[in-house]
Amino acid sequence: MCQRAVLVNLPKSESLDIEFNDIGLTVTTGFRRTTKQILHGVSGCFKSGELTAIMGPSGAGKSSLLNILTGFERGGVTGVMKFRCKQGERDWAAYKKESCYIQQDDNLLPLFSVQEVMRMACDLKLGDNLNSKAKQIVIDDVLELLDLGKTKETRCDRLSGGQRKRLSIALELVDNPPVMFLDEPTTGLDSSATLQVVAILQSLARGGRTIVCTVHQPSATVYEMFDHVYLLAEGRCMYQGDAKNTVAYLRRLGLQCPVYHNPADYMIEVVSREYGDFNERLAGAATEAPLAWRAASPVKRLLYHSDSLVKFSSEEGKTTVLIRPPSELSRFWVLLERCFVQLFRDWTVTQLKLALHLFVGVLLGLLYVDSGSSGAKTVSNVCFMLVNAVYICYTSLMPAILKFPQEVPVLRKERFNNWYKLRTYYAAFLVSNIPVQTFMVVAYSVTAYFMSSQPAEWWRFGMFLLVAVLIALTAEGFGLALGTTVNPVNGTFLGAIGTCAALVFAGFLVLFNHMPRFMYYFTYTSYLRYALEAMVNSVYGFDRPNLPCPVIMKELAMSDENYWFNVAVLMVHFVGLRFIAYFTLKRRLSRL
Repeated sequence: MCQRAVLVNLPKSESLDIEFNDIGLTVTTGFRRTTKQILHGVSGCFKSGELTAIMGPSGAGKSSLLNILTGFERGGVTGVMKFRCKQGERDWAAYKKESCYIQQDDNLLPLFSVQEVMRMACDLKLGDNLNSKAKQIVIDDVLELLDLGKTKETRCDRLSGGQRKRLSIALELVDNPPVMFLDEPTTGLDSSATLQVVAILQSLARGGRTIVCTVHQPSATVYEMFDHVYLLAEGRCMYQGDAKNTVAYLRRLGLQCPVYHNPADYMIEVVSREYGDFNERLAGAATEAPLAWRAASPVKRLLYHSDSLVKFSSEEGKTTVLIRPPSELSRFWVLLERCFVQLFRDWTVTQLKLALHLFVGVLLGLLYVDSGSSGAKTVSNVCFMLVNAVYICYTSLMPAILKFPQEVPVLRKERFNNWYKLRTYYAAFLVSNIPVQTFMVVAYSVTAYFMSSQPAEWWRFGMFLLVAVLIALTAEGFGLALGTTVNPVNGTFLGAIGTCAALVFAGFLVLFNHMPRFMYYFTYTSYLRYALEAMVNSVYGFDRPNLPCPVIMKELAMSDENYWFNVAVLMVHFVGLRFIAYFTLKRRLSRL
């Protein structure tokens, strides 16, 4: 019988102490690009085995300091940071790999259960050298530790606020980082949930981790649970020491905390100048003796770490497995499966879109009935092809504009915490999305093409379908580029305007032969121009008999010799826009 896993720490993943000296932060604000200093040379030390709270009133610089320590904020930063362990100092790259940042917003995948997101976190962090059973033991251990064992089958969007916060912590604990940062982990929680979350953080710190979080005004009970308090006001350190020493510290400076008054509230009131201006005195005292009010570090009960050995006890003996981070190829397959499951479960992306494509295909087929077989309806039939192109364009463009803005928070969190590289996620997204887009276009095109009596030759339908798929993929690439560059409101506006401009220069609303020569050159920038010409070529070109095709082709200034050229240009648009979307997404993530 296999017993519960025993997770043992090894020296390779030593606990880390964070030291920072003279940290300053200057930011640029306003239209006039004026500068403002947020932090004024703050210094301190956050030790392993301690639960540290960064406190202060609004605008004190709490989140700014946290962002600097995590690497989330790099511009305009001055000062020195050091990361020490028993083996010596760690460089920034090694430190980043061994730390995680849990932000205030619980950015979870709403369509997955707790068990599923935990399993994906294990697959992305722990690699393939642990078998499925071993990973499940790790998941069960972490969920039990955070009191989430009964929510394994609950979807993430149905969890309470406290459960969501604890799940965010659980996802980062599967590889047991020695350093954890949390931004306002108690915001939005009731007193019971707040106490539970802080108690869990305290327990994690006792395991040898460095736990640092920002809090605003905790209750007296919660405040006493912090091993170390770092008080900020006006971008300067006002106190650093044990939470239980704050009353004595303030008394030494002539500030008497009233009996039965919450020390945390009193500190915030003092630095907010409710009793007079004592900030200069507080800042000077904190600088003169930074370690005087610090208590001895709590006893450490080391658990397991990211590069630890996992020992599974059984009656037959013990097995030892070394945990190594998975390769990017392994992570690609995990992300690809996640993307497919997410597409399948999002009914607005699959079921609703498929139903609408079939409905519109039938509607256009009835509206343009016999247009493809009647020589008298050639103009209407070209209009049918233009409507096809515009419909496919809009139904691919608009969802794409909204796609990444919805996923950026999750992507930013997972990428920042070293779950995977951006290119791995982007490749998985493309590989999963292209087949779905293709299937939707096929369902629409089969209905509209044959109901409107287009030529029943499979090679012509194949050429028509190829162009329709390229329109969808190109428009989606355009939407992704917009969605990763501007906000959704501006993106939908620019997308609509861009499509209207492409439509005007497509060659039908204004024929190529009727355009002024200097305006004609703008048509080369419209991907709908190449799409419409290729569709007309597929239906009327290549020596189609019995209809006066050459007349309409000549009137439209289109040649069937240009079909493959048009297809090639559409493919260039498709590939080029995907690359643009990748780099704009990367730029957006680097600026957040």
